[in-house]
Amino acid sequence: MGCKIEFSARQREEIASALKRAETKEEYQRVLCLWLRAEQNLSARGIAKMLGMSFGGVRNIHSRYIKHGEKILTNAPIGGRLHENMSLEEEKLFLAPFENAAGASGILAVSEIQKTYEKRIGCKVPPSTVYRLLARHGWRKVAPRPSHPKADADLQDIFKKTLREKSTNSNRWMKNH
Repeated sequence: MGCKIEFSARQREEIASALKRAETKEEYQRVLCLWLRAEQNLSARGIAKMLGMSFGGVRNIHSRYIKHGEKILTNAPIGGRLHENMSLEEEKLFLAPFENAAGASGILAVSEIQKTYEKRIGCKVPPSTVYRLLARHGWRKVAPRPSHPKADADLQDIFKKTLREKSTNSNRWMKNH
């Protein structure tokens, strides 16, 4: 069972005034859901039954009001970067030294940026977070690397020579049988 929600006198006044100025049915129902809890001390199940809402929806409204306050009472759209680590302005300031370091070449080492980013926010992040951050600020990956860093040109040449021999041997075998 959840914890008992206690509303302060200020919150009760806030809910009562919001009930009077509600403009839409959804807004009114949301505020009424809180008012019935604050003033009438009804359970979430009772409120859900009375208003024709789901039990989870009523509990959701109550918990969102406790967490976020009066701003959930209006029909203001919810959205945006809800899980952001930095605001866009902070990100721009964070990338400024790297942009200067990139200079004329325009090349950035994402691993360095990731390490600095992790230190700044205090937790580990996947590389995709840094790539999305760079994309938000107009950076893009221009071209793939020309070869694998562990590639050995001599081994590749040997492979090409032996592959040619194997392919001609296999063709002879198929023709004979």
